[in-house]
Amino acid sequence: MRGSIKQNWLSNIRPDVLSGLVVALALIPEAIAFSIIAGVDPQVGLYASFSMAVVISITGGRPAMISAATGAMALLMVTLVRDHGLEYLLAATILTGLLQILWGYLKLANLMRFVSRSVVVGFVNALAILIFMAQLPEITGANATLTVYAIMLGGLAIIYLFPYVPKVGKVVPSPMVCIVLMTAVAMIFGLDVRTVGDMGSLPDSLPVFLIPDIPLNLDTLMIIFPYALTLSMVGLLESMMTATIVDDLTDTPSDKNRECRGQGIANVATGFLGGMAGCAMIGQTVINVKSGGRTRLSTMTAGVGLLIMVVFLGPWVAQIPMAALVAVMVMVSIGTFDWGSIRDLPKKPLTTNIVMLATVAVTVATHNLAMGVLVGVLLAALFFANKIGRILQIDSVLAEQEGKQQRDYHVRGQVFFASTTRFADAFDVKEGVDRVCINVTHAHFWDITAVEVLDRIVMKFRREGIDVEVIGLNEASQTMVDRFGVHDKTDGIIEPGGH
Repeated sequence: MRGSIKQNWLSNIRPDVLSGLVVALALIPEAIAFSIIAGVDPQVGLYASFSMAVVISITGGRPAMISAATGAMALLMVTLVRDHGLEYLLAATILTGLLQILWGYLKLANLMRFVSRSVVVGFVNALAILIFMAQLPEITGANATLTVYAIMLGGLAIIYLFPYVPKVGKVVPSPMVCIVLMTAVAMIFGLDVRTVGDMGSLPDSLPVFLIPDIPLNLDTLMIIFPYALTLSMVGLLESMMTATIVDDLTDTPSDKNRECRGQGIANVATGFLGGMAGCAMIGQTVINVKSGGRTRLSTMTAGVGLLIMVVFLGPWVAQIPMAALVAVMVMVSIGTFDWGSIRDLPKKPLTTNIVMLATVAVTVATHNLAMGVLVGVLLAALFFANKIGRILQIDSVLAEQEGKQQRDYHVRGQVFFASTTRFADAFDVKEGVDRVCINVTHAHFWDITAVEVLDRIVMKFRREGIDVEVIGLNEASQTMVDRFGVHDKTDGIIEPGGH
């Protein structure tokens, strides 16, 4: 026990505390911006970021990973908040956590191995596009003034140029510098622009335990369950992808099923503390790890540091111009997008590009990250099955023994639902030979469809009066034939479609 605490919490104290504080600074503008995307007060996102980070630092399966309010989750809540209000969002957050705990015990994280790299890239690119699109209301229409554009462009210039300032540019997060300077300019010159304070109240105290004020009946469940189900899947998907990135960066393993349960516990706690559902953040996690964060202490420091800063700096945070936050979110969008995936389009296989682009297109069109990932996974599975189905070769030779003609077929490759048509077309049942031998020593029969086609071919030969023999079935294929085949159990003739 003592050894575990030392390894997971106290083995890297100074770098963990410093990296956690850097992340806490960077979390403030993003938590506020994601709250505004979801249509709730900034304090909802700030409480969520505090709660998620603190709880997951204890319950999570990936040390040094940062969880908080995120853009992916915020985008899924918009219609729920708009149509039913904050209390239903809090209830949906609690239900999201309960579902994630269930997914954890069902070891749903193991399904991540079925999500291909092209689907992950499509997911990330779609997320970036949706975050950018969510900023458009602030820079178009009645809000689009020259002052707003000047603040936004000035903020972007600071974000991308400040890191080149010697020494301090590598220590202080440039998004935080952007917000501080643009807020100072707006206050000094009295600029007439929308501020965070115009969007809702900020927290001035610690979050307290509360129960969502909603009717506990089936109608409520029917409203929040679809949102909670989608939030739970998208949250775990982004968390699992983030955990994999940290695994690679630190060369250390993570317990992804524990992370599932940890995310669930964190969301349940967050809902009862008045926060919106959250999950792991790819960008902030990378900042934490590259700043030296390695243990759970860095994640805990980020959450506690965030709350302390917000509670004591609330009046100042309320003066932040919305245009400055738009600049931060545009930076997040640009940084999230995988630009290499566009550059490498001509180099990658067509099917890989189709899966990635389809994931992006469906997600952007439906504003549903889970739907986009589902379509991407299905397409990837279809393309894979088609490719494996082509790995099938059937040769034959005609021989004559004791005055009788015999056709020997040699099958090599995988026989399953995607290759059975090619398998069946390779046999000529009308050839009129006396005997046929089907040698499947170098083949594998994977499913019932394959066994059924083998049955049909054998029966067709027998119907033509041809003596047929199947040899060389491996153990697994023989088991399939023994359980589901009929050609080796009867000498009769069955009609096509008879079973």
